[in-house]
Amino acid sequence: MSLFLKRSYRIIKVASCFHDSTELSLISADSYADVVSQRVAAERLTLAARWLERLNELLIVPANEVFPSDQLLDHIPTLIAEIARYLRAPADEEIAANAAVIDKARELGMLRHDQRASVHQLLREYEILGELLETFVVEETERLGLQPTAGEGFDVLRRLTHAARTLMRTTVDTFVSEYTTTIQERNERIKSFNRMASHELRSPIGTLLFAAAMLRQDAVRADPQRLARIVSTISSNTERLSHLVTNLERLTRLTDSLDVPSQQETDVHALATEVARQLEEMAASRGVTIRVDGSLRPIVVDAARLELIILNLVSNAIKYCDTAKAERFVEIATAEGGEGLCAIAIRDNGLGIPESDRPAIFDRFFRAHAHLDGELGVSGTGLGLAIVADCVRELGASITCQSTAGVGSTFIVTLPCHPPSPSLLSDSVHA
Repeated sequence: MSLFLKRSYRIIKVASCFHDSTELSLISADSYADVVSQRVAAERLTLAARWLERLNELLIVPANEVFPSDQLLDHIPTLIAEIARYLRAPADEEIAANAAVIDKARELGMLRHDQRASVHQLLREYEILGELLETFVVEETERLGLQPTAGEGFDVLRRLTHAARTLMRTTVDTFVSEYTTTIQERNERIKSFNRMASHELRSPIGTLLFAAAMLRQDAVRADPQRLARIVSTISSNTERLSHLVTNLERLTRLTDSLDVPSQQETDVHALATEVARQLEEMAASRGVTIRVDGSLRPIVVDAARLELIILNLVSNAIKYCDTAKAERFVEIATAEGGEGLCAIAIRDNGLGIPESDRPAIFDRFFRAHAHLDGELGVSGTGLGLAIVADCVRELGASITCQSTAGVGSTFIVTLPCHPPSPSLLSDSVHA
């Protein structure tokens, strides 16, 4: 039996305990509204189970994620019980005045935002609740042989509709507010990124334009040493631009087709082996051996993002190997992750990262070893680890860096062994 069915069964089973005792108390009910209120309250768990079943058909998230925790699951009967109480409340009492219930409606809005639902789905969600409650009231009225006046019937249905709409409005307002905040944050990130990217592009382009102008001079073309230096400058800046464009393209992929993680069972050993193959020529040119641990096990993850993480970490390790060491290596291996977690370590015996630089290594355009480009014969854009940080956040993972200057570095990526709830995708990058 699936977790969804078990949870629905739990709700219905508990509901049956209320049925008989509540019907006996109807004798003392003073009005039609009292009777309907008692019946809705008594059957709130059954109604909650019916709502949960209908939501499973409506929402695109897995059934177990509609209300991913028992705390959120318990919100449903609580909301229904509050609606029941409102059915016989004084005319001047508003359901909107109940702070605890309104807070639960807001939590539902935040949950659906995290699950990337739509406003249409939210509206339909409450329409379904309203339909279930209205049908239940009609059925109970007929089953118990109640004969309310037209005014009593109209007033109960009006209150029922008003309560559902009040909660719906609160949930939707919260959802829209969260969505607006997300859009604003993304726009700010795009503006900031565009400013930094423009600045980073301007430098090599300016150098190339200057070098091209120098090549037009007869005196330069006649001097082999000056000509060689200019050609070398053009080559290094062209390579720098190539790296920058490649990383920008990767970032574009993160915000387009990869914006919604595509979870699938992934053979991490095969993925790491493929990364090693892609970087084989680069590693050979710098005398670096790439080792892939055979104990890497399959996990459920977005393979494209995981590949970008490993690719950038291994590439960085190769670039900043320690040429003074006879044996240079990068290792992709299993690490201790804890219960329900899988950890992958990328270790090297390279230059290491100075302690003062470690807090900034995941910032865009930051480079700890930029001053060594000439000595090492490398260039960079400072986007590699920023891409890693973005991927880590989107996977609901975490990354830590342990490094000692002159000894080497170890980056440990810790991921859930199963896909995370979208609400768990939060701050998770630590130096």
